[in-house]
Amino acid sequence: MSTWITICDTCKREDWAERGVPDTDGARLAALLEPMAEAAGLRTRRVSCLMGCTHGCNVAIQAGGKLSYTLGRFEPGAEAAAAIVEYAGLHAASETGQVPFRQWPQGVKGHFVTRHPPLPES
Repeated sequence: MSTWITICDTCKREDWAERGVPDTDGARLAALLEPMAEAAGLRTRRVSCLMGCTHGCNVAIQAGGKLSYTLGRFEPGAEAAAAIVEYAGLHAASETGQVPFRQWPQGVKGHFVTRHPPLPES
């Protein structure tokens, strides 16, 4: 089963309007994250709103039959994108989706918002 990185492309950090940038912060993060994820063999998709507006930029790490995670409060930069992709790779390698804390990339620590159990099979 493939691990997916779902990226909220409508996320705007609190100071977005003041910065006067044309693209949303989520779209900027997605543009950095997508080629990194593809190179790592991970799948991505963009969605309009993960409903974590106070935590923007938000992503979800998901795979069938595994724990899923929502992460947020990222700056839309290359370091955040690389940390998300690294964590998603560890999630993909895990049988359950749980990654031991000691293996977490530094760039995702403090960014976890929610954890969801896998859906029941029946």
